Amino acid sequence: MAHSDARGNPCSSDSPAARDAAESALWRLMSFYDTPLADLDAAIAADPGWVLPYVMKAGFLISLTEPELGAEASAQLALAQERSTRATLRERAHLDAVQHLLEGRWHRAARHWDELLIEHPRDALALQWAHLWDLHRGDTTGLRLRPARVLPEWDTADALHPYVLGMYAFGLEENNLHAQAEDIGRQALQADARGPWAVHAVAHVMEMQGRFEEGSAWLRQYQPHWADGNGFAGHLWWHQALFRLEAMDAAGALRLVDKYLSGETLQITLQRVDAASLLWRLHLLGEDVAERAAALVADWPAGDHHAGLHAFNDVHLVVALLAARNAARAEAWVARCAERALDAEDARRANHAVAREFALPLMRGLLALERGDADGAVDAIYPVRALARCLGGSHAQRDLVEQTLLHAAARGGRRTLGRALVNERLMAKPQTPLTRHWADRLGTHEGARA
Repeated sequence: MAHSDARGNPCSSDSPAARDAAESALWRLMSFYDTPLADLDAAIAADPGWVLPYVMKAGFLISLTEPELGAEASAQLALAQERSTRATLRERAHLDAVQHLLEGRWHRAARHWDELLIEHPRDALALQWAHLWDLHRGDTTGLRLRPARVLPEWDTADALHPYVLGMYAFGLEENNLHAQAEDIGRQALQADARGPWAVHAVAHVMEMQGRFEEGSAWLRQYQPHWADGNGFAGHLWWHQALFRLEAMDAAGALRLVDKYLSGETLQITLQRVDAASLLWRLHLLGEDVAERAAALVADWPAGDHHAGLHAFNDVHLVVALLAARNAARAEAWVARCAERALDAEDARRANHAVAREFALPLMRGLLALERGDADGAVDAIYPVRALARCLGGSHAQRDLVEQTLLHAAARGGRRTLGRALVNERLMAKPQTPLTRHWADRLGTHEGARA
């Protein structure tokens, strides 16, 4: 006999205690308040034969993009598979989707979740994971349309409704629908101020529109809700540091790095990626961050078997190594990534296609830049620039590529290209101190304007 979860989705557990614990875990997945693992263990204890908590544990572990967690995720999926005869069709679809994730077939996983959401538009777990992997896959259309397809089916009194609004706000922002994104993000926070994804979406709007002082104030306004006990805190501190960089306040950005994005505050690679991104941008602006970058990579799990598993992470490790003046290790890492990307056994993995098409040219351009071949860097990076979205992440995260090109154009002989890139920025948002910096370095006339 099938039972239902809090949103009427079919589930196979007849234990109210197990279903309640899984609902608590789901809230943690969507709100980032602590990890869901304790709640999932409670769900398993209450109903050891229920497949979904094992699948949720595996999916969460994979979402951290830590290679060392792959074995545990695989073990959880094996336990789920042993219990799958009792599972509902919906639960089996989740199991299949997460199995595809583990095997690196991200697009297949997304198709499973898409089909689930058509049939069960209030399946919050499918929406959460699909949204996260749309971000990893650079599917900006999916980031907007997937929440849009299901939102009208949701009860606005549902405790998770504000978090779905936050997803929709972020999807709107990534599609440059800034006014709508800000409006929806503010609506979400009026319903529940503990929604870091909605805070994040509005911060992205302000970043894209050059509203750096307003953005800093916005994050401070909600800081009591996200700064403590929330897994999103490090990323929101990263956004605060971006606002300081937009103001050309390098000292302020470095203070934030030292306090919130270094040492023991960095527990997982996703946090190290943010730190690497900031240090590289500061490096491009002429700041000496070598000591900080060296400390960062010293604590980065980076054995040869890790190389090439996640292109987004690979790029950020390479910029951290280069900022640390460790070009030899960076070159070795890129070479290992290339080997894995060209491995026939891995050819169907979504990540390796991205590596071949974009990440490897980008990383080779980065190596050329640090060898002093600025024009070679431009020649490697600019032709694949249009594919940057495939790397995953947000517009703000991928701006690392744009700023690298601006730096290379200013150092070498491609100043006309650099000025064209500055023009793009000036057409996208009002001139900020950071844009003025690049314009001045490139000799653009607009750089002299107040």
